[in-house]
Amino acid sequence: MASHAESSAAAVEPPKPPFPAMKLDQPGLEADLEPKPQFEGAQYRPAEKLNGKVALITGGDSGIGRSVAVLFAREGADVAINYLPEEQVDADETCRHVETAGRRCLLLPGDLTDPQVCADLVEQTVNQFGQLDVLVSNAAHQSRKPSLEEITTEEWNRTFATNVHAMFHLVKAAMPHLKRGSSIIVTSSETGLFGSEQLLDYSSTKGAINAFVKALAQNLVEQGIRVNAVAPGPVWTPLNPADPGLSPEKTAHFGEKTKFKRPAQPDEIAPAYVFFASSGDSAFITGHVLPILGGETASG
Repeated sequence: MASHAESSAAAVEPPKPPFPAMKLDQPGLEADLEPKPQFEGAQYRPAEKLNGKVALITGGDSGIGRSVAVLFAREGADVAINYLPEEQVDADETCRHVETAGRRCLLLPGDLTDPQVCADLVEQTVNQFGQLDVLVSNAAHQSRKPSLEEITTEEWNRTFATNVHAMFHLVKAAMPHLKRGSSIIVTSSETGLFGSEQLLDYSSTKGAINAFVKALAQNLVEQGIRVNAVAPGPVWTPLNPADPGLSPEKTAHFGEKTKFKRPAQPDEIAPAYVFFASSGDSAFITGHVLPILGGETASG
């Protein structure tokens, strides 16, 4: 459980654009991002909602996934996080914060485009912790292209392999271990609700995620396993500054078109994952896509 000092940390006003005009190499490291994303949940108050639970979080090294891992730990869960090997420095930092919250953290590097890696992640999590209660399929790949003609078959396949196929393989591997009260949570996007003119493949994957979540929720409801998605608008994470199709100049103004005139911070999105993971909070909610759009309205 988090210390009083940690949970009473003073809130820091989220930064607003313009940000530094910068570019990150894919996959992008949070360690290199300025300003630093806010992920600790300074205003968040844990309530032991996930005591005794174990969660596997893909993309848990940085961005939304890092904040989810930290808040889950503050709520009493042990966590396993997956990430690409080149993201080790970010993963180590996430692990440090999870352990500071008094929970165990299992580091599982691996490329999710390999179905065997997906199966191994689940197996290693269960071997280490003895159970799996919450699966968070969060890792994603995106690369803006101005036209359909510029999307190669390789890029299309990679986007679907990372965003959709990995989700399928993870869920399939997790099913033998999930039980009544377990929760599957997938990261969608506003692009899955509205589309995005330069993210044709990415938007398509997020639309597929939304449909999969709704269908799987119906399939698993009698087993007492809930399936939901979170669909954020712009969030300040390494994903967009590392997008080859987003120029440094546009990165500097990322998120300023929201009603708040800024992107969300990861710890403004992560509490939704706690909500969906907690049977005490969302026992009667499944098949829902929760938009968190900074003032825009949309139905999930």
